[in-house]
Amino acid sequence: MKKKVYVLTGLIALFFSGCVVFSFYPLYTEKDLFPNDILTGEWFENDDQVVKFNKGEDVWNFAHPYIDKEMTEVDSCSYVLTLHSEENGEEVSSTFLVHIVKLAGQYFLDFYLKEYPNDGEFRLSTFHVIPVHTIAKLEVEKDVLKIRWFNPDWLAKLIRENKIRIHHEANDEFILLTAKPQELQKFVTKYVNSEEAFEDGLEVILHRKN
Repeated sequence: MKKKVYVLTGLIALFFSGCVVFSFYPLYTEKDLFPNDILTGEWFENDDQVVKFNKGEDVWNFAHPYIDKEMTEVDSCSYVLTLHSEENGEEVSSTFLVHIVKLAGQYFLDFYLKEYPNDGEFRLSTFHVIPVHTIAKLEVEKDVLKIRWFNPDWLAKLIRENKIRIHHEANDEFILLTAKPQELQKFVTKYVNSEEAFEDGLEVILHRKN
């Protein structure tokens, strides 16, 4: 069953539960990045035919980060993504660093978790959370974004059957890609048009706030 996510806390839970492919290194190098405003603005999730923006819905806010102390110059090659939602009447938010890469004529997003929801208390479990990168295919159509992550079960099967060679570490629950950007890009390029690579994976459809 395709995992379509419409709740912020559900997205974070899926990231930590192994429903996406994790990478230790990013998909990009500095030379791969380019100035753009493809994602800039507020977006929200809605699976209904009639799209409306209502208070309380999950909001994805993409903005270019400032690169100077005076907050006058931005880095137009990267984004800070802030996810807002409400849980039990309280606002919950998390922050990602996001970069766009274009490979084989397709856009891909590199997500890196910067801050995640917590109650401010440091516990033993907190020190075991290590931010990693996830890679998703991006399709843009007018004011709609379709974001699809690679299916980890598909990748696990390829590795198990020796049909792919890519640097990685694995245990019974997770596969962590340890390939560096150049090798990751070869992997992405090879399977850019593979429907099986994304089928049954995490998928999010976002609508721009007008």
